[in-house]
Amino acid sequence: SVDCSFGRGVCDWKQDTDDDFDWNPADRDRGDGYYMAVPAFVGHKNDMGRLKLLLTDLKPKSSYCLIFSYRLAGEKVGKLRVFLANKKTAPVWEENKGKDEKWRTGKIEIFQGAETTNSVTFESERGKGKTGEIGVDNVVLISGLCPED
Repeated sequence: SVDCSFGRGVCDWKQDTDDDFDWNPADRDRGDGYYMAVPAFVGHKNDMGRLKLLLTDLKPKSSYCLIFSYRLAGEKVGKLRVFLANKKTAPVWEENKGKDEKWRTGKIEIFQGAETTNSVTFESERGKGKTGEIGVDNVVLISGLCPED
């Protein structure tokens, strides 16, 4: 497995320069490192912030599982979407409201065909809310299919 966490991970993360705002590091409650977050008050409604994970060395014709923690905290905080580079138009994963302030786990299967996926983009869309945040943490890429819960 490849650890893509923000504090000590080995992966290559890039802020998108064509979007409306950047994701920023936020300290974890437990004080052990940080996660990436977009506060609810940043930008205007429907503004986008994209954080891209560059994937290199993925073998063609193999399966991978991207596992990550995410949180949508706050009323009308917005949307979190995940896009794969070879399927640009539609998100492969989307969440638009949190039931509570808790962190949850997201999983995405990445099937490498002849064309390989060379990046994964986490996109935050600003909602109407003024409080809360969208956060992503503990991003790990494992080879093989995603495990059942």
